Formats: sequence, structure tokens, C-alpha cells
Amino acid sequence: MNHEETQTANPSGEEAAAQGQGPEAAGAGGEELSREQLLLTLQDAQAKADQHWNQLLLARAEVENSRRRTERDVENAHKYALERFVRELLPVKDSLELGLVAAVGEGAELAKLREGMELTLKMLSAALEKFGVQEIDPKGSRFNPERHQAMAMQESTTAEPNTVLTVYQKGYLLNDRLIRPAMVVVSAASAAEKQGPSLDQRA
Repeated sequence: MNHEETQTANPSGEEAAAQGQGPEAAGAGGEELSREQLLLTLQDAQAKADQHWNQLLLARAEVENSRRRTERDVENAHKYALERFVRELLPVKDSLELGLVAAVGEGAELAKLREGMELTLKMLSAALEKFGVQEIDPKGSRFNPERHQAMAMQESTTAEPNTVLTVYQKGYLLNDRLIRPAMVVVSAASAAEKQGPSLDQRA
């Protein structure tokens, strides 16, 4: 093989570079491809990280809401666990109050009976108050349908309309929750007030 044939079979470095066959050209193309792949991988990783972070925030919020609901349920359970117990005690207190009214009279025996009942009633009232029971005795106050139950209406010339005139049975609250409404008689406007002033009075 002569010299010309050798040059044709083995082109020079300049010719190879011009034809794009040199190592520098191949390296540049590979580096550009790697940067694109790296960018895509980074974007994908960022999207997954954002998704996982949102899921974490939602999970934490759900745990916090669940904790608050549990605390509220436990608090209510402690607060109103004695509701049934209180319902059972209220008729006893009612009977003691009625006994005190019936024991009004003369004589040593009646005096002792009344003293004993007063002491028992006082002890029972103190026990109920200890557990958050509050008495509702609305005589003379304005009728409140949320805490009072009207048993009758009665005309009155001395009390304003919707005023509690008589309390048949006291009501009770347990930690501000209504256990039993007070049964009451409520005042109504008299017939004269309903009719208004006469013609002579208007003139």
C-alpha cells in the first residue's frame, strides 16, 4: 500500500473532526442529553416531594381534628356522667320540699320533724350543687321558654305580661345543661288592658 492509499484509509484528525467522528463531538452530544435527563428527573422528584408534603399536611390536620374531637367527647362524658343520677335524686328533693310545707303547724313533734327535714334538704341541696346541679326557681322573673314550661296562663293586673306568677315545680340545670324545665303559671294581660282605653278616656 502506498502513501496515498494510507491517507485515504486513515483520514487525519482534522478530517475526522469535520465529519463529526471525533471524541470531542461525541462528548458534547452526550453532555447535552445528560443535562436534559437530569432536569426531567429533578422536576419529577420536586413534584413527588410537593405531593408527599401536601399529604403530610392533610394527615396532620386530620390527626389534630381527631384529637380535638376525642378531648371534647371525654370532657362531655366527665361533665354529664351524673345526669341519670341527678334525675333519680330530683324526686327525693321534691318530696322533702313538699314534706316541709305539710309539716307547718304547732307542737314539739312537728317542730322536730320540720327541723330534720330542713337538715336533710340542706344536705341534699349541697350534694347536688357539688356535682354542678343548679336550681331554677323563676318566680317573679320573665318567662323563658328555653328553661320554663308554662302550665297555665293567668290574668294579672299587678304583674307585666309573660311574668312567672307561680312555680308548680322547680327546674334544674346540670353544668348549664337543662335537665328539667320549671313548670310555671305565666301572667297574661287583663281583659281591660286587652280592650285598651275607653272612648271617654281616648277623648
